[in-house]
Amino acid sequence: MEDEQRRALVAAAVGAREKAYAKYSDFPVGAALLCRDGSIVTGCNVENAVYPLGLCAERTAVVKAVSEGHREFTAVAVVTKSPSCASPCGSCRQVLSEFSSDGSLEVVMARSDGQHYKVMTLSQLLPCSFSNEELEKAKT
Repeated sequence: MEDEQRRALVAAAVGAREKAYAKYSDFPVGAALLCRDGSIVTGCNVENAVYPLGLCAERTAVVKAVSEGHREFTAVAVVTKSPSCASPCGSCRQVLSEFSSDGSLEVVMARSDGQHYKVMTLSQLLPCSFSNEELEKAKT
């Protein structure tokens, strides 16, 4: 992916972060998924007083994209309020892997200013993901 496209994806994630409902943690997160067709779908974290019921920004973006008919993604950008480049949590990595069976999804982790970022592939962040292949092996 070219740098200009990464910057646009990060900018979309920054915009999504502004919509976050982070009433309890005060840690707003925005995510932006780049779909194979070139469209960008965003999501933000939505917290709940019962912590396990909250949704991370990355999973919100995936659910929104899938509900709009998208199934193939080439990249995701994540922006928090942290001055460092925060990576997706383990649950979000696993959900993203459902749509990146080869692990080639590019993960762009940006600082809070959106100007500096780190890029890794999903397979680098989640080298031993659980996949449908494991389920298929269990059937035999």
